Amino acid sequence: MKKRFMCSLICHNGILGGSLYYENNSFTYKTNKLTVNKVYKNIVLKLDEIVELTWKWVIFPTATFHMKNGDKYKFIIFNKRCINEIFQEYYNR
Repeated sequence: MKKRFMCSLICHNGILGGSLYYENNSFTYKTNKLTVNKVYKNIVLKLDEIVELTWKWVIFPTATFHMKNGDKYKFIIFNKRCINEIFQEYYNR
């Protein structure tokens, strides 16, 4: 099952528009912006490496993916319900 979410990555360089794809038990963030560092162009977040997903409303719904290695990735995602359903389905198996 492949799902696509429009989102924006929040990083120290600002807000980067892109897409978040869910497929094969991982989320992948992709952007095609030419001026972006390669580190941010293709970020793979495997579900088994995500410790926690937290949500905050600052002006927009912001999801923070907390990884096992201590990294945190923040995204503006408007489809909170669907993201939460994916997590519940994965962790309740």
